[in-house]
Amino acid sequence: MVAIILVVTLPGGKKASSLTTASTGPRDSLSTTSSAAGSSKTSTTGSTQPSTTSSSAGDTTTSSQTTGDTIVPYSAADSSYKDATKSITIMKASMGSGTNKVTYFVIDIKLTSAKDLRAGLADNAQGAAFTSDIAAANNAIFAINGDYFRDRTDGIIIRNGVVYRDKPARWGAAIYTDGSMKVYNETTTSAAQLLAAGAWHTFSFGPVLLVNGKIPAPNTLSSYEVVPNPQYPIQGSHPRTGIGFISNNHFILIDVDGRHPGYSRGMTLEEFAQLFKRLGCSTAYNIDGGASATVYFKGNVINQPKNHTVDPVAQRGTSDILFIK
Repeated sequence: MVAIILVVTLPGGKKASSLTTASTGPRDSLSTTSSAAGSSKTSTTGSTQPSTTSSSAGDTTTSSQTTGDTIVPYSAADSSYKDATKSITIMKASMGSGTNKVTYFVIDIKLTSAKDLRAGLADNAQGAAFTSDIAAANNAIFAINGDYFRDRTDGIIIRNGVVYRDKPARWGAAIYTDGSMKVYNETTTSAAQLLAAGAWHTFSFGPVLLVNGKIPAPNTLSSYEVVPNPQYPIQGSHPRTGIGFISNNHFILIDVDGRHPGYSRGMTLEEFAQLFKRLGCSTAYNIDGGASATVYFKGNVINQPKNHTVDPVAQRGTSDILFIK
């Protein structure tokens, strides 16, 4: 495993490398069990558990990581927000060089109540709007795109404690009102059961990136598609958005820019899972990426969303966001 060099100190004197120290919470034990690498099936239908590697086989790094990550506040003058109930710290990171360079944003969120992480929905006839527009309409301080659930007709969808869909299809993830997060097989539960257990948000996109601190077997990640569509493949190096769990009410959100040679090529799912693991998450889940991958902070989009077919930097409309205000 290659050592990663984190070179700055977070606000308040906390070293960036301390993000790697985390313990798994008891709620994670409800997710899956480990098995040998290579024994899993693709979890697109939700019919099997995503197996995890019990050795270093799933933890290999790519050549882009050999130079070490450099992490700095995304803007020295304006990289954080804190009040009595929440804190948001945003770091901008890069690794590799040339056409292999990757640029990403790490958003460290600490809350006193999970309900402070809210979902906002596009409120128009099209059912989709830019992340920045939905954020502004909700007076958000910070926002990131959600899982674009209106682009599909299946999945268990709960946002802000309200059920929007109950059609089990795949492995999902839930954030609970007690501040925990776990992944689960949608086909063995229901929206009503999740609500009864305290689900505040659920996401139905995937794949699962980490469970109990382990990365799913490589063949699980490398063969996953949310909905097979050659126009929007999830495989390969792309912009990414995901959410990870450190401890109750402590989450790591990551946005990876991509499709910008020389600035950021994007990440594969395997690389994305590795990143959450290196930052100390015990659970992590991939949500919508591509041109949807957007980070909004204090009135501005701070990353560089990029579509396949559009040369200028541009957001793609989405149905939903996660935000803090």
